[in-house]
Amino acid sequence: MSKILNVRNLEKTYISGSKKLKVLDDISFAVDAGATFSIVGPSGSGKTTLLGLCAGLDRSDSGTVELCGTDLNSLNEDQRALLRNKNIGFIFQDFQLLPTLTALENVSVPLELQGAEGAKQRAMELLEKVGLSKRIGHYPSQLSGGEQQRVALARAFSNHPKILFADEPTGNLDEETGEKVIRLLFELNKDTGTTLVIVTHDLDLAKRTQHILRLKGGKVLTNETTLVS
Repeated sequence: MSKILNVRNLEKTYISGSKKLKVLDDISFAVDAGATFSIVGPSGSGKTTLLGLCAGLDRSDSGTVELCGTDLNSLNEDQRALLRNKNIGFIFQDFQLLPTLTALENVSVPLELQGAEGAKQRAMELLEKVGLSKRIGHYPSQLSGGEQQRVALARAFSNHPKILFADEPTGNLDEETGEKVIRLLFELNKDTGTTLVIVTHDLDLAKRTQHILRLKGGKVLTNETTLVS
């Protein structure tokens, strides 16, 4: 099976005043195309930093990230942005919806900016899939947290991404609402065959993916395959 994400010897250090803080130390792993993969670890273990490097949102100090067959180190900022727009979907803990746009517009506008045909129709279909067909004209402030995250889900899948990165997707939701969002996430992922990489501190959620990378203190603790098919 081909590798959609290949990380080799990744290192990242931040400067805080006169101190150096090594956040990631010699991280290596690979993700198969179409797989579900989770990155787990306690707060401060480097999970979100690692996700940002894998998605090309930041640059490492050393090591390489190959995403969709491209070495991210070889790209400038504009080229990395183009690769993200074409191949990647994102779901964040804090939803990151545009407050001045309706649910429908939050999903359709990114497609329209890419010049995609049938953007509104695609957005309508996805919002229907996440159970929000009657809320398309509502603004984020008029939606509950769970509804906002479902809009974010629809937006993440709107451009038919090859890989989707989810950073603590249920972090701001109660248990029942979070379970609904995760169920929808896996359903949409199965329908589309998208590769899914989830950053989470929730081991129960991680165990629903095919692979689990455990981090501690910026290092790989274990890299295991689960029994999930």
